[in-house]
Amino acid sequence: MSFEHPLWQEIQLGESKTLEFKLQLPKADQLAKTLIAFANTSGGKLILGVDDQRQIIGVQGDEFDLMDQIASMLYSKCEPTLLPNIYLETLQGKTLVVLQVHRGSQLPYYLKSQGREQGVYVRLGASNRPASQEMIHELERQRLLQSYDEQANWDIELDALDLTPLLLAFEKAGKPLDPARMKSLKLIRNEHGIDRPTHGLMLLLGLYEQAEIKCSRFKGTSMAVFLDKKEYRGDLFTQLAQAEAFIKNHLHLKAEILGLQRTETYEIPIPAIREALINALVHRDYSNAGRDIKIGIYDDILNIVSPGGFPNGLTLDDVLKGRSEIRNKVIARIFKELGFIEQWGSGINRIRTLCQQAGNPDPAIRESGDFVDIEFHRANKAEMETPGGEIGGEIGGEIRESGGEIPVQSDLTERQSAVLALINQDPHITQRQLATALGINGSAVQKHLDKLKAAGAIERVGGTRGYWKITP
Repeated sequence: MSFEHPLWQEIQLGESKTLEFKLQLPKADQLAKTLIAFANTSGGKLILGVDDQRQIIGVQGDEFDLMDQIASMLYSKCEPTLLPNIYLETLQGKTLVVLQVHRGSQLPYYLKSQGREQGVYVRLGASNRPASQEMIHELERQRLLQSYDEQANWDIELDALDLTPLLLAFEKAGKPLDPARMKSLKLIRNEHGIDRPTHGLMLLLGLYEQAEIKCSRFKGTSMAVFLDKKEYRGDLFTQLAQAEAFIKNHLHLKAEILGLQRTETYEIPIPAIREALINALVHRDYSNAGRDIKIGIYDDILNIVSPGGFPNGLTLDDVLKGRSEIRNKVIARIFKELGFIEQWGSGINRIRTLCQQAGNPDPAIRESGDFVDIEFHRANKAEMETPGGEIGGEIGGEIRESGGEIPVQSDLTERQSAVLALINQDPHITQRQLATALGINGSAVQKHLDKLKAAGAIERVGGTRGYWKITP
């Protein structure tokens, strides 16, 4: 039966990043653009003999003459040479011509008549788009098996950089970080006898404008009205803590009384959110300075948007199967070294598993144009109510995790919330370390600590060699 044929099932899903169909053979340039875009992105199939309503019509005329015509057109139009697999399929008694292109190894492919600067096309969704200069450079790096963050920055001297945030992160993980280790991790590259910082080091330190997370809480289910808005810059480790604190501050809590025990959980599992944030920081496209990570919290969803689509030609199906392609090799290597990443390719499946274990729906994950979009379902009031339990509010409730309890108060400033998040991660964190992580001086840190102590949010246990305790 045709209905059971894999190709028929594929057609019924509609056009996509890896599939396009035409009733008749398109003009030479259009045909070439589609196959060039496939070769530059994730590969794909162009099927001839299918109309816009996904009906199987079949090709007209001699199929073998048509196949020869296609091969000739592509040879004259594409550079480097594209050699698609061209074959026939029969569905519902009709003959289709299938052109299958795998992702190429001689990136970038382009239309000869337009040249390398103007004739490179990529696949965004179900359409072919001219590649920007940033995209072309990224394709060239992929051909050379290089990543943007591995390349050296020639404009800044290594000695001019404050490495404290990175050193503190390694110190916290109990790992040394000397110049030799920095070179092996490709944080430093020796160019013509001079040690240069890589883009990866600059990004980890938050020294590029695109290293930014924008967080917003909207009223209702649209972007019409802001309730809260924050922009976080600085080193990526602090950005991670700040973004997580912002999200926690705007999530509901569910409290349950089980026997004599009171337990509180977030409506969305925090480890799943943290995994999504880490994925966004590690896998986003940093080569374009005009884009950043955006977090939107609505009444119905938590939305995390990361610029750059899936890396290196991956599709959503590839990602869900655990296939891993790393766009930012330096940043990924550092995050794995510090324990933020358990194993390659596990992130998305871990997020889904954590949501399932919490009884939450699977998050919606999609590639929207040149962005990766993940949406977590938020529970409504009815969903939050459980036998013997009560509903916690968004602000004024308690944040409680294995690392301690973080009281969330409406009068806390952004800095104070960030201080709490850092203390929750490391109760032994010093005032100096807090100052470095937040990018402020020691006296400012002391003022924030004093206000938090006065509010009853924290207390000091054991003096100078003691630790911070977050009070419920």
